[in-house]
Amino acid sequence: MTKPDQPVIIHEDNHVIVAVKPPGFLSQADGGPAPDMLTWLKAVIKEKYEKPGAVYLGLVHRLDQPVSGLMVFARTSKSASRLSSQIRERRFEKGYLAVVHGHPVPATGEICVRLLKDASTNRVRVDPAGLESSLIYEVIAYHEQTDSSLISISLGTGRGHQIRVSLAHRGWPIVYDQRYGLTEDRGLGDIALFANRLGFFHPTRKDWCLFTQPMPTRHPFDRFRPFDV
Repeated sequence: MTKPDQPVIIHEDNHVIVAVKPPGFLSQADGGPAPDMLTWLKAVIKEKYEKPGAVYLGLVHRLDQPVSGLMVFARTSKSASRLSSQIRERRFEKGYLAVVHGHPVPATGEICVRLLKDASTNRVRVDPAGLESSLIYEVIAYHEQTDSSLISISLGTGRGHQIRVSLAHRGWPIVYDQRYGLTEDRGLGDIALFANRLGFFHPTRKDWCLFTQPMPTRHPFDRFRPFDV
């Protein structure tokens, strides 16, 4: 197994840390051998500031293990509480880029479905008994040779596996999605889903903070380089 890339910290102050999670990292340790963002960042803080005791770092949102991109962590319990409130009140902005199979029509739209999670398998499916979820997508470019599209996604809700299940349900599975994607994609690469935008009100200054990252250069994003966003 290839060793995952290391996270990159792009912003740090006394209240928050914003970092880019590589594919393969967990958001939080699950007792297994996989590296995780929370443990990695705590170690960085402990070494950088020579902290003698335990380091506090609050996890306020997650990315699935194969998904890469921007995450914010709280450095104080007060910051964690205020950021969590923003998420509940839908004042927290999360945007993504994805490469999907097919050519979504219409080119822009909203997907509203109800999602139900099976805790025993950690799989999510569209089900009338599930929780309401919504996202807005926009096609940025279509690659005819591979019948794939680069799309941007904005979340209305933050359900687990929401993007992956919603797009697959519409017939546009994400390229290299090992769980909800095409069988022929299995084991070929990291899922083509990247959290490229993250916005929130700073927990103490109250000003709007917006962080963005360029599209990854790895395959299959590389086929859309002329359309970098």
